[in-house]
Amino acid sequence: MTRHSTRKHSRLLAVTALSLAGIVAGACSSDNDDGDTGSSTPDVDVDVDVDVEISGLDPDKFVNGALASAPTIVDCTLSDGTETTCHEIVTVGVPADAAVGPFCPPNINSTSDEAGIWLDGTGIVYEANGDFILDLPNIYGDSNWQLYDVNTGDVNITDTQEACELAANPNVDEAYQNHCVECSLDYVDGGLSQTFTIPVTPVPADTIGQLSQQVGISLNGIQLAAPAPVANILAAYTIAAFDDCGGHVNPNEGYHYHAATGCTEASGAVEADGHASLLGYALDGYGIYGELDSDGNATDGLDPCRGISDDIRGYHYHATSAGENMFIGCFTGKTVASEEGQGGPGGGPPQ
Repeated sequence: MTRHSTRKHSRLLAVTALSLAGIVAGACSSDNDDGDTGSSTPDVDVDVDVDVEISGLDPDKFVNGALASAPTIVDCTLSDGTETTCHEIVTVGVPADAAVGPFCPPNINSTSDEAGIWLDGTGIVYEANGDFILDLPNIYGDSNWQLYDVNTGDVNITDTQEACELAANPNVDEAYQNHCVECSLDYVDGGLSQTFTIPVTPVPADTIGQLSQQVGISLNGIQLAAPAPVANILAAYTIAAFDDCGGHVNPNEGYHYHAATGCTEASGAVEADGHASLLGYALDGYGIYGELDSDGNATDGLDPCRGISDDIRGYHYHATSAGENMFIGCFTGKTVASEEGQGGPGGGPPQ
């Protein structure tokens, strides 16, 4: 039987987040090789308390070594045409304070220490070990799952760049079905630098905005991505394994995160007042904090985007539990829609 991730790392907490049913309505198509997509959101209003001081992005919060250079201030245009100023942030493409991998288990006898995790959006964090590979037919109720050689017990892993590129896309060739998809940082020159343009002062939108392929940036310099397209991955009898930090590599985006497992939070699990710790910033400039406070409780009263205001942090988001395969539900503020890969909140579709 597959073991859930309740012991390998204390950061993988066995708590299911508040239900987001109806908030994330579906997925939009994407050109990413691993099929990563943004998600669509309903047309609902979200009130941001403008009387509470808004805390925008603080460049000093980033971990040393996370960025290729010091953030700069540039002129930018938001999704509704508003001209303002933005932080331009350039990453190095690898986490500053966490290892990358492992991902797929080499063999059906492999332990959890030799592999990563799997998230399918059901709220469960699976240890992607050998037992998990054996249990896939039971987990998904389909006897066609066979990710290993019955004679050797070796797991079918995409272990070349060609295999990675052919398997990590929505139309998986039959030859790479029933594989654990794993791509190496070597295939992207050790890491892909990315540029994020984020408003200096967050600007609330009139209506919430859809997530694009990018949700934001972590404090250790990694893209926070939209939900992984689990339905497409499972339909091809593949598992695009994540490492323990909720990240994996694709040929277009490099290494990126799909969930908060504790690797991205600032030093200390919580802030001085017991509030969950800051883990990164959304593209609209609002901070994203962890799910749980010092008592292990999730915050009540979150809006559909998973945002809330308080007197210390102003408006901010709280990430879901890792098993939800996502960070936030939507954007409350306006983003720079002209930047490739960055979405268009404020009523507009992703660009």
